[in-house]
Amino acid sequence: MPQQPALLPTSDQPTREVSRRSILKFASLAGAGALFAPALAACAGPKTANTASTAGAGAAGGTLSIVLNRNLVSLDNKLNQYDAAVTVQRAVREALTKIGDDLKPELVLAESFEQTKPTEWTVKLRSDIHYSDKSPVTVEDVETALKLYFQVKAGYVASQFPEQPSFKKVDDKTFTLTTKTPVVTLNSLMSNILITPAKDNKAEELSGGLGTGPFVIASADSGTGTYKLTRNESYWGEKAKLQEVNVSYQEEEGARVIAITSGQADVIDTITPESAASLKTNADIDVIETPGTRLIHLFYNFRKPASSPLSKPEVREALTYAIDHDSLIKALMNNQVTSAEGVVPKTLAGFAKTGDYSYDPAKAKQMLAAAGASDLKLTFIWEDSEFAGASRVLEAISQMLAAVGVTATLKMIPKGGEINAWRRGEAGDWDVLANGYGNQTGLALTNLQGQYGGTAEKEKTRDTYHGFVVPEITALLDQAGAEADEAKRNDLLKQAQEKIWALWPAMWAWTPNNVLAKRKRVTTLKLRAINSYDLGSVTVSA
Repeated sequence: MPQQPALLPTSDQPTREVSRRSILKFASLAGAGALFAPALAACAGPKTANTASTAGAGAAGGTLSIVLNRNLVSLDNKLNQYDAAVTVQRAVREALTKIGDDLKPELVLAESFEQTKPTEWTVKLRSDIHYSDKSPVTVEDVETALKLYFQVKAGYVASQFPEQPSFKKVDDKTFTLTTKTPVVTLNSLMSNILITPAKDNKAEELSGGLGTGPFVIASADSGTGTYKLTRNESYWGEKAKLQEVNVSYQEEEGARVIAITSGQADVIDTITPESAASLKTNADIDVIETPGTRLIHLFYNFRKPASSPLSKPEVREALTYAIDHDSLIKALMNNQVTSAEGVVPKTLAGFAKTGDYSYDPAKAKQMLAAAGASDLKLTFIWEDSEFAGASRVLEAISQMLAAVGVTATLKMIPKGGEINAWRRGEAGDWDVLANGYGNQTGLALTNLQGQYGGTAEKEKTRDTYHGFVVPEITALLDQAGAEADEAKRNDLLKQAQEKIWALWPAMWAWTPNNVLAKRKRVTTLKLRAINSYDLGSVTVSA
């Protein structure tokens, strides 16, 4: 029986300590003024510039520096949708709607967004909106943006739509979105479609360009993940309080902690429980924690052939009993996560409890033996910094699997290491993906559609969630997406979630709390459940 996880060469292993090189690199960036931080659009329903409470005169000024744990490779979200990225992207670009503090859609660029027929929504743009160069936002800009989200390869946002709406211009400010079947959550889904001038938009990630948000791009280097944003003095809504926002990233958590404790950074995100506990003792720092809407799971590869043991639900179930999640939560996660009780976070509207993960290694051994999978070998992959403490958690899970006779090989994909190609099965084979799935709508249906609404047609282009295609479940989700009656819709969602759970798609899943650390000079930073915040309203003291 294997006793230790099989590890890949040192170059593939996570770094456990802060290297002197990284600290020196970070210090040089700070000294050069290149430490950059995120800025979010003053999105939903911003006050117009001619409103009495508008902030042209009330803008406080100042500079904010935020250090992210992952490289922000673009300032739009066609492919890059992790939580902190959303905060920055929406500082520059806005959508027709946004998800508010109560996880309900609110108007931004749209003056109205109404379901005028079961399969038709009518949208009217605000008359006062414009880009930072004062050029108008047009109906054609919206049409092009929507089209390109569906054209981009491996698009994260497009996968959450049950179908691509057809677009029809009514007049210079009005258009309709029509679907084959009703999509009652379309106003929420469209909160993820960020608007760019049609002539500059492309079916790819954009690191520059114009937006309608409260900040403009002063400089950008997607290779190093450093951006400088400055206040949009021509913003159509309430001007940002900050004059400047600088964004950078540092993958080593120790260096980020040093940056915030030394005052070189104002905000850091995605920190381990140990760092959070330590920072709470610092009188100059606040640690903000809120319940999250992000699911992290050890998801099986559903593209395995029928001959693979993982193609059997009983094998996938057996492996779940090998994981002592309570010990992991207490020892490595400092009780800052909640073990999943279903296939989506319970913070989402439409969640249904379908079961609990339980620890029973004897049962795991018995079930594996009965399925002829006692000497199972598994390859785990994950992207560096996919979640706080990922390396240690996966190493511990490897040892738990070893105790039931399963050999685990761990392969960390470096940032920028083509994780999408791995996920699509184009870069190599794997068995289990440790992956976070963020939610920006507050709806369980969004996760369910994106992860479990796969079709054979989508799988031809590898645009399903790791090969999960179950027509019965997809049909239930489509019905739920078309059901206007909330009670009936939730019943359909419950049926779908129960059927998904019965297939054991994940070895284990959990929902982390949102954890962010900021220096106390940073005020009016309100962290939402979707783990992003409005940088347009953030202020800093001297």
